[in-house]
Amino acid sequence: MRYKNEDETAISWRKRKKHFFILSNSGKPIYSRYGDEHKLAGFSATLQAIVSFVENGGDCIKLVRAGNHQIIFLVKGPIYLVCISCTEEPFQALKGQLELLYDQMLLILTKSIDKCFEKNSKFDMTPLLGGTDVVFSSLIHAFSWNPATYLHAYTCLPLRHSTRQAAGAILQDIADSGVLFAILMCRYKVISLFGAQKAVLHPDDMLLLSNFVLSSESFRTSESFSPICLPQFNPMAFLYAYVQYLEVDTYLMLLTTDSDSFFHLKECRIRIENVLVKSNVLSEVQRSMLDGGLRVEDLPGDPTLPSDSVSFRLRRDKSLQGAGSSTGTGRNNGVGGPAGLLHFMYRSNYLDQYVASEFSPPINSRNAQKRLFRAYQKLHTSMHDKDVGPHKMQYRKDENYVLLCWITQEFELYAAFDPLAEKWLRDVENEIFLLEASPLSW
Repeated sequence: MRYKNEDETAISWRKRKKHFFILSNSGKPIYSRYGDEHKLAGFSATLQAIVSFVENGGDCIKLVRAGNHQIIFLVKGPIYLVCISCTEEPFQALKGQLELLYDQMLLILTKSIDKCFEKNSKFDMTPLLGGTDVVFSSLIHAFSWNPATYLHAYTCLPLRHSTRQAAGAILQDIADSGVLFAILMCRYKVISLFGAQKAVLHPDDMLLLSNFVLSSESFRTSESFSPICLPQFNPMAFLYAYVQYLEVDTYLMLLTTDSDSFFHLKECRIRIENVLVKSNVLSEVQRSMLDGGLRVEDLPGDPTLPSDSVSFRLRRDKSLQGAGSSTGTGRNNGVGGPAGLLHFMYRSNYLDQYVASEFSPPINSRNAQKRLFRAYQKLHTSMHDKDVGPHKMQYRKDENYVLLCWITQEFELYAAFDPLAEKWLRDVENEIFLLEASPLSW
């Protein structure tokens, strides 16, 4: 919902916590997250004037702070992107979101749009983006829940190895028959994918492509053949994507460089679908969706722990607390996993893939999940800060979580623990510390 009746004079518009704008270097509005961009023409002209004023001084504007608001500017040739936020997200995170928003636009138009502005500085590109507002809005929504937007990795749907092999075998056959990329997905999760020899699909391109398909209702109703651009693969050229939903949330994408290959790709889809049905891949996908992914409650504890050990009693006390009612603050003290683990994300740097545990109590409300997402986001930004890092390990604590991040060449691990773990340690500190010992000097 974009609240088309709002403009910059509306109190409701000014109270929005996070705005996104796309405009041209002549000040023409292209997109606004809230309100009608045409009603915001004056506001867009003001943003353009700010950028031009700084550029005329021989500089490039990146960030303006005004009270608790950050105003982030991203200049991409004749296209200006602006984010106005009071969400306390780090500058680098918001800048990365503007980069993805720009790439989402390139997926629809390619970078060749710059040539139109070279011919006519007042070129109006909004007709070329007609009907794609929902695509941008869907991506902006993903900035508050999808880790792929900052991990730059994709996640897979959990499946038996034999099931994934069956899907992969037929996709590989198709990729060997002249298809550039063959991708089978269930919502934002990859079931299997294969590319032609030496063709590499960047995780960001996969995120933007799946967002484009999932946010466009037309793809659900019939098979489609659309020109698309993969910005990380080649920002200047169109590819052609054949898209067909095989089940409610399961869809196949076949990408090619040939604009006349619709009927060939249709035949490929029929072959793929027949194999997937015969090998029960589609039914296994539906089962996996119902079962969900990894849960911290299912992670094994140490079965060798004696019943009178500290670790055993901490876990037992946690279970007793989890069986109780919610606290007065609305925080449900769920059992969680071993050692107070509430949630984790693991990124394989070699595969550019990540896996995250499912949300469960006490992170079962939308607000709690958003808080954790933002906490991970800040941790990720801090770990990769080139000015003071990068770091290998970081520990943080607030009123909601104890956070730990560990980065090596092979992986990145982000984990959230119950902050009550510290209370449990204090309850047994006489068992785990030598309290009567004199402090040592080093």
